[in-house]
Amino acid sequence: MSKRTLVTSALPYANGPIHLGHLAGAYLPADLYTRYKRLRGEDIIHICGSDEHGVPITIAEEKKGVKPQQIVDEFHERNKKVFREFGIDFDYYGRTSSKLHHETSQDFFKKLNEKGIFVKKKEKQLFDQEANMFLPDRYVTGTCPVCGHEEAYGDQCEKCGSSLSPVELIKPKSVLTGNTPVTKETEHWYLPLGKLQPEIESWIESRVGWKANVLGQCRSWLKEGLNDRAVTRDLTWGVPVPLEGAENKVLYVWFDAPIGYISATKEWAIEKGDKERWKTYWQDDETSLIHFIGKDNIVFHCIMFPLTLMKYGEFVLPENVPANEFLNLEGRKLSTSKGWAVWLEDYMESFEPDLLRYVLGTTLPETKDSDFSWKDFQTRINSELADILGNFIFRTLSFTDKYFNGMVPELLNPGEKDLSALNEIAQAKARISESYDRFRFREAIAETMNLARTGNKYFTETEPWKTRKDNVEACGNTLYVSIQICAALSVLFRPVLPNKMKELATSLNLTEELNWNDVTTKMIKPETDVKAGNILFAKIEDDVVDAELEKLKESSESDEIEKKYTPLKKTADYNNFANLDLRVGLITNAEDLPDSNKLLKLTIDLGFETRTILAGIKNVYSPKDIIGRKVCVVANLEPKKMMGIESNGMVLMAEEDDGKLHFMTTEADIGSPVF
Repeated sequence: MSKRTLVTSALPYANGPIHLGHLAGAYLPADLYTRYKRLRGEDIIHICGSDEHGVPITIAEEKKGVKPQQIVDEFHERNKKVFREFGIDFDYYGRTSSKLHHETSQDFFKKLNEKGIFVKKKEKQLFDQEANMFLPDRYVTGTCPVCGHEEAYGDQCEKCGSSLSPVELIKPKSVLTGNTPVTKETEHWYLPLGKLQPEIESWIESRVGWKANVLGQCRSWLKEGLNDRAVTRDLTWGVPVPLEGAENKVLYVWFDAPIGYISATKEWAIEKGDKERWKTYWQDDETSLIHFIGKDNIVFHCIMFPLTLMKYGEFVLPENVPANEFLNLEGRKLSTSKGWAVWLEDYMESFEPDLLRYVLGTTLPETKDSDFSWKDFQTRINSELADILGNFIFRTLSFTDKYFNGMVPELLNPGEKDLSALNEIAQAKARISESYDRFRFREAIAETMNLARTGNKYFTETEPWKTRKDNVEACGNTLYVSIQICAALSVLFRPVLPNKMKELATSLNLTEELNWNDVTTKMIKPETDVKAGNILFAKIEDDVVDAELEKLKESSESDEIEKKYTPLKKTADYNNFANLDLRVGLITNAEDLPDSNKLLKLTIDLGFETRTILAGIKNVYSPKDIIGRKVCVVANLEPKKMMGIESNGMVLMAEEDDGKLHFMTTEADIGSPVF
């Protein structure tokens, strides 16, 4: 085990508030892990901060008509405050507009430039003549050259997921003026990823204990071959390029933002009164560096930032990058532009933070996309926190208060059930620890709740309401064991429910701050005064949840009113349509392709033959859920080879405006033609 751990969470853009998707991706998992490690008595710090550069900030500037600094100042403070109120316990929350961050980022650029790592290139980029500026990728929209989607961005098509550059777009348009941009020559510095690929590839393959989804995405990028990536761009907002002749050029945000982890750690060290202390966490081989991110940041934290650190030298590299997938909301993709989101600030006005920490923790998208719904929120609070955990604690302490004057009884002549329940404390602690150590937070939370289930079951089976009349010793044993389980839960549940477990510790008269190693079967001595206290978790009524659903509906209502349908394509000749052979097929098998982010390998029975077809539906469907589905297949397409596999056909899908895909289904027999 390393001497210390440095945890980072992806820097959120300071152009808007925090929503549930942000929490589920990078912040709650990191906080759970950090709190657990602190309870273990380990040396660990959690570093984060605001990403205050990049195109999203300047786009917000254009929309609001204010200076970028005003925008980042507002959202830096708002987000920092709501993180603190929610219980995300950062050791330091920095910002990339700080002087020290600019100096640190510029030092990285100069060092790599002096070493001859960068490649300088002249190239043609899109230029808005009316705005008199080069257009960053998100300032350009147009038709995707891959799928024909007419609202693709200059860096990516959000419909097919293809990575693009602005000059590849068909009919490009400036977001600033709506004009068609011209091409104009400019010069930039590039990190030669293609040349450096063998080095990063070897490093990635040496990683142990990484998630399959993270390694799969990395391998997919590497298999396609890495391209040189610009580290500078033509903008005035950002970290200035520290070279003569580079006026109006700044460091590309992908390059400067991860360096924010380093600059924030430097600021933390200064705050602690030891300005050199940051080196202990970044330049000592006995440090474990863990990046918590969402899946859209995998390539930057697993390929580009590690390469930057390698080429600079002296820095530790990530030991693990436990990236999460995406969180959906009420069955739909989160969309801030469409108002389909739950903002953390709004949540905190109505509910306690621990409730969301628990529910979100049980639904984290650790290996695949997951879904948050208000009805599930209500169910988990009522049936798990209230009926299991809260009920067990209250019945234990109130029974002790009522029949034993609030004093913990002695354990005398314990029976098999008593010893078995006590033994479960150590076993549960071991399982929970293993889950946290392996970044399986959903599993850790489930195992912790299972200990409360064990306590509830034991309390019911030993029937203290009966034994208090005819076997006081047995009744006392029930309460002793139950109180020890409550005490164990007050520590084991603390990473998830810090506020509620503090209340429980107070009720148990645990005046000292106990840690993970203190979790035993003898945490509270006999004759200790305990109090019943208040019910920890009140149930949530239907009308409360209905109100939240109504708020969500209202926030997205304007988008529904102004809904834009995908435009019809050009009129097609009937003969061209008639040439398509559409058939009914049955999915008889479906397999995951670990090296692909999007594709599933389908085996489809067309009646007269069986086909292998690759479909880009991995983010929507799991293989086991679609076997046995009838689908419509374009059966006479020319075969296409992808990922080394020949795909012989295409499965027809319908796409909603939020990107959700649905199979085109039919009850017709397999092999039937579709007209």
